[in-house]
Amino acid sequence: MKTPRVLLTIMAALTVLVAVAPDDAGAVPAFARRYKLSCTTCHDPFPRLKPFGEEFAGNGFVILEEEKERDYVSAGDDLLHLNRDFPIGVRFDAWTFFDEASDVTSDMQTPWGVKLLSGGALAKNVGYYFYFYFQERGEVAGIEDAYIHFNDIGGKPFDVMVGQFQTSDPLMKRELRLTYEDYQFYKTRIGDSRNNLAYDRGLMMTYGFARTGTDLVGFIVNGNGKPVAGDNRKFDDDKYKNFGARISQGLGEYLRIGYYYYYGQEKYEGTPPTGAYVNRLLYHGPDATLGNGMFDLNLQYMLRRDTNPTFIENAVNVETDGIVAELVVSPKRDRSRHYYTLLYNRIDSELDGDDYETWTAGVTYLIARNLRASVEYTYDQESEASRGGIGLVAGF
Repeated sequence: MKTPRVLLTIMAALTVLVAVAPDDAGAVPAFARRYKLSCTTCHDPFPRLKPFGEEFAGNGFVILEEEKERDYVSAGDDLLHLNRDFPIGVRFDAWTFFDEASDVTSDMQTPWGVKLLSGGALAKNVGYYFYFYFQERGEVAGIEDAYIHFNDIGGKPFDVMVGQFQTSDPLMKRELRLTYEDYQFYKTRIGDSRNNLAYDRGLMMTYGFARTGTDLVGFIVNGNGKPVAGDNRKFDDDKYKNFGARISQGLGEYLRIGYYYYYGQEKYEGTPPTGAYVNRLLYHGPDATLGNGMFDLNLQYMLRRDTNPTFIENAVNVETDGIVAELVVSPKRDRSRHYYTLLYNRIDSELDGDDYETWTAGVTYLIARNLRASVEYTYDQESEASRGGIGLVAGF
């Protein structure tokens, strides 16, 4: 196959170029416009968040000490708290991709995605965030993340988010990864199940114990993703709700460990020959984050159990193991312009059609703080084939 070989040669050349490029740049996108801060205040690099960025998001996309009355319009009404300027940003992703296992060995995915983002304060200790995909994979995908965030309820470190979010967000946020290759286990549905750990509608609560470094997360969701409402004007299509929780504990300055639990039920959405078939599913497993800003390692193991994911009369239990392991190297920490990513994905299911195993290596170079170029290579263990791409990601 000549085309993949040519693309591999180009990728190798760009990797060398990225590795030897000089180290100086700066730019100001999105939320940084409001506070006139560099993107490095929150990102390392964008969209990956630093601890301060996590805190900023946790405060409803507000830097409390930088808030000024002049930034808001009250119109003489003490209950009105409107942003004087509507905060808005855009993300643009473009890739040239090859896949030697596909009949279409090369593809110009330009753009792969264009989305509009906004977030900020609605009232004291109340924020909002959403983004709208103008284009994702060639179609209008609409709203994905969208929620209202109540911060520090009752003066306690207790937050509530109401809206649409990913149930994997307490673990590793898929939208913040540096690679084109996804965290595959989080988005995989087993058999005919509609459940995964991606987008869903519901309510998420968090509580933090500063003295012990312990964080708690709990959520309740519809459990069927984000479909359009049916003729009955309902998003949910069965009587069940799904529940999840995570506890995480900081151990010293560089290590955090956690445990995740998710339980749900779903009813067959079609018309089975006899009766109504129900699948009960359970996710659980440990995770760990180890890093000092230069070397950051994220590890996730998850076991999923389904009682009837193919919705047949004679139910068959199915177990699925999932692993996501990611190492990000930032040679100069948040002043780096080069970043190196190693990502391992593994799904081992008793339904063999859902098995997945890949190894990914990526190099990212910041052309500016809000514009990065990436070169990425993935080896697919299941198909014994290579794929990869050259990409540009911009935020403005």
